[in-house]
Amino acid sequence: MLLCQTALAAEVTNIGSRRELFVDKLLIDQMKGTTLQLHHPEAAGVAVKFDQPWEGRFSAYITVIHNAEAKKFQMYYRGNAGFKDGSTGEVTCYAESEDGIRWVKPKLGLHEINGSKDNNVMLANLAPYTHNFAPFIDHRPGVPKEQRYKALAGLGGKHGGLSAFVSEDGLHWSKMQDVPVITKGAFDSQNVSFWSDAEQCYVAYFRVFTGGVIDEKTWKPTGVRWVSRATSKDFLTWTDAVQMTSDQPLVDQIYISQTNPYFNAPHLYISTAARFMPGKTVLDDQAKKYLADDTKVYPALIQDCSEAVLMTSRAGTHEFNRSFMEGFVRPGLHFRNWTSRSNYPACGVVQTGKSEMSMYVERHYGQTAALLQRFTLRLDGFASLHADYAGGEMTTKPVTFTGKALHLNLATGASGSVAIEIQDIDGKPMPGFTLADCQTITYDDIDRVIGWKAGSDVSAIAGKPVRLRWVLKDADVYSFRFE
Repeated sequence: MLLCQTALAAEVTNIGSRRELFVDKLLIDQMKGTTLQLHHPEAAGVAVKFDQPWEGRFSAYITVIHNAEAKKFQMYYRGNAGFKDGSTGEVTCYAESEDGIRWVKPKLGLHEINGSKDNNVMLANLAPYTHNFAPFIDHRPGVPKEQRYKALAGLGGKHGGLSAFVSEDGLHWSKMQDVPVITKGAFDSQNVSFWSDAEQCYVAYFRVFTGGVIDEKTWKPTGVRWVSRATSKDFLTWTDAVQMTSDQPLVDQIYISQTNPYFNAPHLYISTAARFMPGKTVLDDQAKKYLADDTKVYPALIQDCSEAVLMTSRAGTHEFNRSFMEGFVRPGLHFRNWTSRSNYPACGVVQTGKSEMSMYVERHYGQTAALLQRFTLRLDGFASLHADYAGGEMTTKPVTFTGKALHLNLATGASGSVAIEIQDIDGKPMPGFTLADCQTITYDDIDRVIGWKAGSDVSAIAGKPVRLRWVLKDADVYSFRFE
């Protein structure tokens, strides 16, 4: 009997009152007539043009942070008008915004560039760290104010690896120690880190090659570009890197992972990654002619193409879920985006409205027209549980929850609907929460409480193993939460 109880407990997922998004099938048991559907971000205008002499065509590796306490958004990025990777010509630039939409480049007065300090250069003459400086705000309880901002930056090979930096204001930085803190990886990319409330430690995601390197001296990588992960309690001493696994074959090149906790569900890590297609040339002769001046500076410009993809993982795991292998942000209509290393996303998805979140994507990389474009999604709207007009249903695996009411982020057509039946662990409808009792929803709302004939209060069954049976028609459900 004890063995049966133990097995049963292992099959039940406690979701508490956390928000769950339909980006993977972790909680899904059966689907009939429903699918998980990816939603593509919509272009929302230019956020920043990399048009200053110290920025230039190779501006890249962008981080966007929502500083809620200061009521502003902060942006960090590499400026490089044509210098060799890891050289002193590279700088780290800074921009900020009150709303995440309109950005300004403040005159920081920190570094003299071209005879003037009237610029937005935050770091200069700090190679190789200015190549890929990637900061975050440390929300660890009790963190000293002088270490409120942290960052990893650096290159591998002779440069040693990633070094740790700290700052009180996000503008003036110092190294935590002289030697690198993470040394095994292919770091000529954007390597991201953050404090995880869910794991109670620092987490870093950085670039590796699945086949390792042939020779440590010549550093010739093999396999495909991919991602490893390490953790730390103090941001200085890190665990050995563990290569992430995937529910899909590791065949495509993931150049940057841009992995961060999702602000509305921090147990879920969202990766707006860049898929790099080396050697895939798609431009016609006319487009190549238009790009002739840029290819003189950057001959590889027309040799590759890339796009953004969506990957997810759960806190504490070493697997990326890739339910959606198609492009998340495609290159689009403009031929200038069908070029090498264009369409790389910035690290950071941020909320820019009550029902809106924004992400940012590099466009026209390697060209004089280089810029950063803003894209928008519905809040929680990376993907959804979807049914078309014919309708369908989905039943979850057993879960336990805490809370009094079930909140949904959903959208239906005028002819559509969403209804939910709560079942016991064996799939039997629970009295008062049957499909016939449910007050069907036809609406579009980011926070709608669902009810039954007796009302919306579900506290009587909180803590008990249950299944949720979702019945949809012409509808999308993006997330749910017991609250």
